[in-house]
Amino acid sequence: MGKGQIVAVLQVGGQFWTDVDGHMSYCGGEAHAMLVKSDWTFSAFKHEISSTLNNIKLDQFVFKYFLPKNNKTLISISNDKDLHRMVEFHAESETTYIYVIKKVDNRVVSVVADSGTPVDAIAAMPTTQDGSKRQKVCAAWKNVITGVGQVFEGPKDFRDALHKYAIAHKFHYRFIKNDSSRVTAECTGEDCPWRIHASKSPAKKQFMIKKISESHTCESDTVKSHRLASQRWVASVIKEKLRNSPNYRPRDIANDLQHEYGLCLNYSQAWRGRSIAQKELHSTQATHEEVCSQLPWFCGRIMETNPQSVATVLALEESKIRFFVAFHASVHGFEYGCRPLLFLDVLSVKPNKQWKLLAASSVDSEGDVFPVAFAVVDDKSSEHWHWFLEQLKSSLSISRAITFISNRENGLWDEVPLVFPDSHHGYCVDYLIEEYKTQLDDAWTEEARDAMVEHLKKAIYACTVDEFNQYIELIKCESNKLAEWLMEIKPERWSDAFFKGSRHGEYSCNISGTVVEWIPTKYELSVVQLVDTIRCKLMEMMYTRRESSNSWTEVLTPTANQKVQEEVSKAHTLNVIPAESNENSNVFKVCDDSVNVVNIDRWECTCRKWHVSGLPCMHAIAVIERIGHCPYDYCVKYFRTECYRLTYSMSINPIPDVILPSMSSDPSQSPATFTYPCPIRTRRRVGRPKEKPSDPRITIKRAVRCSRCKAYGHNKSTCKVPITT
Repeated sequence: MGKGQIVAVLQVGGQFWTDVDGHMSYCGGEAHAMLVKSDWTFSAFKHEISSTLNNIKLDQFVFKYFLPKNNKTLISISNDKDLHRMVEFHAESETTYIYVIKKVDNRVVSVVADSGTPVDAIAAMPTTQDGSKRQKVCAAWKNVITGVGQVFEGPKDFRDALHKYAIAHKFHYRFIKNDSSRVTAECTGEDCPWRIHASKSPAKKQFMIKKISESHTCESDTVKSHRLASQRWVASVIKEKLRNSPNYRPRDIANDLQHEYGLCLNYSQAWRGRSIAQKELHSTQATHEEVCSQLPWFCGRIMETNPQSVATVLALEESKIRFFVAFHASVHGFEYGCRPLLFLDVLSVKPNKQWKLLAASSVDSEGDVFPVAFAVVDDKSSEHWHWFLEQLKSSLSISRAITFISNRENGLWDEVPLVFPDSHHGYCVDYLIEEYKTQLDDAWTEEARDAMVEHLKKAIYACTVDEFNQYIELIKCESNKLAEWLMEIKPERWSDAFFKGSRHGEYSCNISGTVVEWIPTKYELSVVQLVDTIRCKLMEMMYTRRESSNSWTEVLTPTANQKVQEEVSKAHTLNVIPAESNENSNVFKVCDDSVNVVNIDRWECTCRKWHVSGLPCMHAIAVIERIGHCPYDYCVKYFRTECYRLTYSMSINPIPDVILPSMSSDPSQSPATFTYPCPIRTRRRVGRPKEKPSDPRITIKRAVRCSRCKAYGHNKSTCKVPITT
């Protein structure tokens, strides 16, 4: 080697290990070679490392090396003098190892030597499959699950902890129950009784381990550990290292996972995990480009093609965004045709799992879902919801008291009153029933569970306090704990007997099912493509429903008219008596099994069904027919055909510049012809395709020609022409 320079081997992405005598060794990662000259400055040194390692950001790394014949102490290189000393110290060495270490990973892991094994041998020995010679990263995971009463932030955190626990203890498990409110898993080992169950605590604020078996008879070092390393899990482990080392090879990934976690993966498994990690990193980069160029342009095009619409994009750190859209046609339809009722929900759109859709939707006169506004965010935090509600309020032009319906998560109970102080807030009945079912453990028989759920439903739809108390008492007779749990949730948020808002018979909204059907699951869309796909479906929905209502001839919509006619048929058997001697009074007593008082002027009945549903009950209809009026005149206006047509009176206009999908991704194109990259194809489903994908470039198939007789239509193996000699 020439004077004044040395050969350096750059080590990146690995980890240091130390034995009981303090000797250190480096394991994993990848290596690159470069020359280091004595006259270099520290800045030139870093520039050469950056170019050698594909221009990684060196401000996140430190540089260290060992002195000759000393592998106990790492020496730092942080300035020009440190660099010159390193070149002098290794002038006589054939090669010098320089370790490029990320600042957060600048740590050393200790190893305890087994008796009878030389320490130097352990330092150089690779990790064995059973992991007995080296302390693994997963060793600390043996205590991530401590026992009954341990609390987690949610089911996802519990599942992550269970996965780590299984890796550390080397056993496989399967889920018996796995949803947002409860998770039950059991060991897959033969005759192993181990089982764990976690669910939300009675206060519904924490996710807690309720049961866990003490005995575990199948724990073994010989269990096949590759089944615990799913592709997504491998991707999550290696993604940061892959970001800094783009040439991270699958073989090195497999070796590192064996060294650090004791998991044995083959090349294909490591390759698939690396592919997913690359895809996620690419998606993050694409998101940053969208935030910088595409989304602001798209907001402008929405407001140009759909005047008075609201489209706002807010760029956050780390390529995160908030993107709000409310088309004028949707807002106008809600304000002039829909009842003042909004359902708030968060949607996870597959396969775009990195994005969440915050949605505000109402229902039309027929009870069908009517989307009003939505936002694309990275998670469903209370801060995102507060921002969404502020944007929603600014997009509404009519001031009126709105009733909101949501589940009990994401801090909405606190955020809604801050933005809409005069509103009412109710609990989605579907969520309440599902949470209630989770309180009924396996000790309940199926018949008893069904009876308890039926008692809850009747308590929800009870219009009077006496009727509500009747069904709560039935629940209390079976389980005092369940009755107390229901009362803690506050009946004024979910029971018709106490609720102050105007739901008019609507207790939940299937906006999730509607949007999921709209979004294709075959491709992973960009944010622009996702939003414009929803816009296209909204445009089609509004046109179809507007056209279908043109044939209606009744005052009320078909569904509302049917409900009124059912009450009319019941009213014929009722006896109506004026409540006062004055025949001009508008207060009447209606007798059936009980006596109810109807006040026509106030649209009130003591059964309260008229007030709750917005449609006259059978007692009111009996009085209405007695005085010779039409029942349709006593229905809330939101059930009229006129209001239904107002809901869909305006159209959402197309945005012609957006092409879905497009093979063009040239950012130099002008906005008038701006197109978006082709969507990323998701993983192919299991099984052989039924037919081969067609290729439009192939228009003529090449004819088969025999190589023996030179004739067309068959090949050599099926040729029947006799061979002549």
